[in-house]
Amino acid sequence: MKLIFLASSLFLSLVSLAQIRDAVYAPNIKTVQLFPSGNQLGLPVLSLNGGEKLELHFDDLDGNVKNYSYTFQLCNADWTPAMLSAFDYIRGFTQQRINTYRISSVAFTRYTHYQAVVPDNNIAPSRSGNYILRVFQNGDTANTIFTKRFLVVNNQANITAQIQQPFNGEIFRTWQKVLFQVNLSDRVQVSNHNQQIKTVILQNNSWETALLNVKPTFFSGKKLDYNTEAELVMPAGKEWRWLDLRSFRLQSDRVERANYHARSTEIFVKPDANRSGQRFVYYRDINGMYSIETSENLNPLWQTDYATVYFSYMPPDRAPLANKDVFLFGELTNYNVDDSAKMSFNSEKGMYEKTLFLKQGYYNYSYVTIDQNDQSRRLSFDYTEGNYWETENNYTILVYYRPLAGRADELIGITNVNSLTGRRMPGQ
Repeated sequence: MKLIFLASSLFLSLVSLAQIRDAVYAPNIKTVQLFPSGNQLGLPVLSLNGGEKLELHFDDLDGNVKNYSYTFQLCNADWTPAMLSAFDYIRGFTQQRINTYRISSVAFTRYTHYQAVVPDNNIAPSRSGNYILRVFQNGDTANTIFTKRFLVVNNQANITAQIQQPFNGEIFRTWQKVLFQVNLSDRVQVSNHNQQIKTVILQNNSWETALLNVKPTFFSGKKLDYNTEAELVMPAGKEWRWLDLRSFRLQSDRVERANYHARSTEIFVKPDANRSGQRFVYYRDINGMYSIETSENLNPLWQTDYATVYFSYMPPDRAPLANKDVFLFGELTNYNVDDSAKMSFNSEKGMYEKTLFLKQGYYNYSYVTIDQNDQSRRLSFDYTEGNYWETENNYTILVYYRPLAGRADELIGITNVNSLTGRRMPGQ
């Protein structure tokens, strides 16, 4: 079995050099979550050889018991597979069966809830870096059900960061600037900073909008400064829209109506309009994520129900946006901008529409556009949400290191800074 898995891993590494994303490949799999133990809103991060645990949760709508297992895939800083054998980055067995499951009860929707604690005593990452958790069926790694990203850090760098309003007059009121400094430990041997050190900035845990391979403005020995306005600015967006689905019976303020059938529920969200011209109003959100919970006396894992949820976005003048594709964006669509999140324009209603099958919980979301002629597929909030310097955002700074002759990027530092609590005003 180990030889077969080794051959399969090497083959996948050689033939697939594309980025591996969070993705679900089976239509019966819903509500895939991987988060720090007890914190649904946390970025899945482990310390190398530390005691932290991640929780893995997902539902199978077929409602029976299946043989699911998981394994790890080490990736580089850009999420391309590392050219290493699984035995170089996995300690213990190379795969682990998921043995904890529960058939749903009370809910109209029949499903099986699976869960696991990662890492297990039998399988754990042995190197720092970017990892893909790959869940597959019947012991066949080629039969992948879904993939989920997580991080393993070996802290060898101290990072201090703050958020500043840009000086550039064109983006002064709409973007945010991330300033930070990295101090490497003596264990990190660097002869070429630009080649051996890579830095990534995440905004609200989204890799789709991340600043990749940011270069230091100045460096001297073990100290690296990042303060250029050319690379370290990001559109600020706006506080996320919300949808409270913690109860299907008690309709929240964002629900227009609901249809209750004998064995199913339909939820129609009030049509959303363009917010880019509105004044900024701060309110507390969960930065694009979702939390599976209920306001009723039920177990949220296997007793909460599912509903077909209809989203609609009404563009100005109820006309399609010229040369633009519109996407429903957030953790509820894995932050992806592909067909799974793309909205369709209904010419009769003059609205963009998207339908998702969602579990009871509290959801954040927004709408983004991509120019059909933009080969880089950069997403934009300009035509749907707007960008406001005052917006509360959470930034995660990741520092990677590759030793000379090394074959994979190591994650050696991570820190978080919030645009409200870590804000530095101009002139300070």
